[in-house]
Amino acid sequence: MSNELEPRFKRSDVEVIARQSCYQGFLQIEKLTLKCRRYEGGWSGVFHRELMLRLRGVGVLLYDPLLDSVLLVEQFRAGCLDDAHNGPWALELVAGMLDSDESVEQVAIREVDEEAGITISELIPVCEYYNSPGGSNEHLSIYCAGFDASKGGGIFGLAEEHEDIRTVIVPRSAALAAIVSGRINNAMSIIALQWLELNLQRIRSELQTGKS
Repeated sequence: MSNELEPRFKRSDVEVIARQSCYQGFLQIEKLTLKCRRYEGGWSGVFHRELMLRLRGVGVLLYDPLLDSVLLVEQFRAGCLDDAHNGPWALELVAGMLDSDESVEQVAIREVDEEAGITISELIPVCEYYNSPGGSNEHLSIYCAGFDASKGGGIFGLAEEHEDIRTVIVPRSAALAAIVSGRINNAMSIIALQWLELNLQRIRSELQTGKS
């Protein structure tokens, strides 16, 4: 990696002076009092940031290389209430959060079973990223896994978690067109589908031969 791409500073170049809990419910919010080093030298003055705390998340793009189709899930999302184009039902990857001692991979496999009724064992890493680092610590991992599109489909989810999830199986080309039209409007799904397009031949080969 080029030296220009290496981080200039590290965690030790930030001093967190105080943390104050502002809200704790479905979401948690903290107010941080802190200071950090500056590129021009020295330290910044003391400043404040509100930070939304989120459990680590994971998403899985399910792809059938034989039928060239993907499985997405549609469910209610409060954050999309004011989406004039789609309304508050979003097309997304199968996804979930780590709230126990499970590994990221274990959660991915469990969520695919819970949200799509599909059993998988092999996961192909896609990427890891922070969803909105200016105001949240949410850290997400994406994987790709193979499935049989001829046998998928249905309504899934856990009633105790108020989940009502519809699986949607569409050709890969239709999913890409849905990004362009705005029907798919969330970062995780867009990242995963564009990654699949960039790595299509390799992923087809790996899934068809079972070498992931």
